[in-house]
Amino acid sequence: MAGHSHSANIAHRKGLVDAKRGKLFSKLCRAIYVAARVGGGDPAANIRLRYAIDKARSFSCPKDNIERSIKKATGELGAENFEEVLYEGYGPGGVAVLCEALTDNRNRTAGELRRAFELAGGNLGGSGCVSYLFNFKGLFVVDPKHTTEDQLMEVALEAGADNIELVEGLFEVTCDPKQVEAVRKALEDAKIPTESAETSYIPTTYVDLDVEAGKKMLKLRDVLDENDDIQNVYANDNLPEEVMAG
Repeated sequence: MAGHSHSANIAHRKGLVDAKRGKLFSKLCRAIYVAARVGGGDPAANIRLRYAIDKARSFSCPKDNIERSIKKATGELGAENFEEVLYEGYGPGGVAVLCEALTDNRNRTAGELRRAFELAGGNLGGSGCVSYLFNFKGLFVVDPKHTTEDQLMEVALEAGADNIELVEGLFEVTCDPKQVEAVRKALEDAKIPTESAETSYIPTTYVDLDVEAGKKMLKLRDVLDENDDIQNVYANDNLPEEVMAG
């Protein structure tokens, strides 16, 4: 697993903040809306909502936007009708790609994704075609400047984490999604801050791409990130250094 950063999606999104702030706020608020609609508008009693709010705040999303999304979800303001859909497909070179979407029109979103995949030399697949190549996990990213590996292991493993790994200069702590709140609380109690805390689809195998396929894969990611309906993109691509440097 060494060298494969599960937090690449997070870093990629952070890099797009300034250029696409409005679009990003829209996606973050949509996630808050769905979390509040499913589990209620009180973040103290709704872990998913609390994480969605924390994530929005980490990107400096305005407080008014956050509150408005919660009020829409709880019926205080006009309601919208978004549903969660996981789209699966094959990218360039046979890369497995998962797209988490919040959409009010499945057919529109599927059509847009189908075109994006085909332009990149891949294709949108059916449900289950690639999801078996990923594990759904809780993922915490911790900067080593805040803790030692021994301390992190003691705190996180005691709370139910199943793996701790140093990847590209950051600790990545994974756990069963059901243990996310226990691990989060343990890290908080131990005064260990996290760079991010979320659930993530982590590949079990990787596909090595050549430069040409790697460039197509980066283009596909950019197109998918541009799509308002797509919240997160996960893929098992291993890009060559020339592409990453470019």
